Amino acid sequence: MVLNRRIPPKALISLVPMIDVMLILLVFFMVTSTYLNLDMIPALRPAEGAANPAATSDLRLMVRIQADGRPSLRGETLSPQDLDRVLAQALAKDPSAQLVILPSGSAPTQALISVMDQSATAGVQNMRVLRLEARQ
Repeated sequence: MVLNRRIPPKALISLVPMIDVMLILLVFFMVTSTYLNLDMIPALRPAEGAANPAATSDLRLMVRIQADGRPSLRGETLSPQDLDRVLAQALAKDPSAQLVILPSGSAPTQALISVMDQSATAGVQNMRVLRLEARQ
């Protein structure tokens, strides 16, 4: 008499552990990365960089973004209409005027983006974003 045993099914390779590991890695890299590096925001096209000294202007405006998100120029808080007026006057004097934006460390990022967008709409082509860091 011959006993017939059932052939055990082949083991299936499960993708669930691999997906779990990938999700853990994704969360790890999201948590450990930083999004506060403002240098990655392109304020100029590469062709308009500081390598061309003839393109730099003597007229510079420094707009500070306060902690509450409002822009200020020379200590005076500006409304969006005031900022448009100041930018239009500066561009009328010198079309290659440089705008330097200095956001406060606690200013919302949306305020920076709004000022950059408003400046680009006004026609500013030479724009810089500065970030001050405390010395350690």
